[in-house]
Amino acid sequence: MGRSRGGLSTKLHLLAEGRGRSLVIRFTPGQAADTKELVPLLDNVAVARPDGVGRPRKRLDHLLADKAYGSKANRRSLRARRIPHTIPERDDVRKSRAKKGSRGGRPPNVNEQRYKDRNQVERAFNRLKQYRAVATRYDKLKQRYEATVTVAAIMIWLRAKPDRSRP
Repeated sequence: MGRSRGGLSTKLHLLAEGRGRSLVIRFTPGQAADTKELVPLLDNVAVARPDGVGRPRKRLDHLLADKAYGSKANRRSLRARRIPHTIPERDDVRKSRAKKGSRGGRPPNVNEQRYKDRNQVERAFNRLKQYRAVATRYDKLKQRYEATVTVAAIMIWLRAKPDRSRP
């Protein structure tokens, strides 16, 4: 397809809620590391209160993330924000920790049952890719592609069934 100004490709980073609808979307050049994008995603979270009164919530109830976001800095940031998280450890980090022996520290706790719910994020990506303009990315300019993805995310929110109120 050719070289764009962002590099060879563009990465789409997404923070989705429990029903697979996007809350925060960020774009990076294809060669940028995934692990550095978690904190900016968390900084942009703002969930409106159900009554519409008060300032929006900034802290998530729980974060499920891929191994790519499992750096020490990200885990430290999540603990500082008091956000419980489920992020599996990468294989190379596990081997390195095991090689250090008792100096390697404890492995992070990963709830395998809870991690299975991470498919909601994959479903959110798939819903966005149902829009051909998002999946193919014919847009040359970053601003136009961001606008295309934003419009697709808005359409997904508008078509979603309303949330059930908790009794």
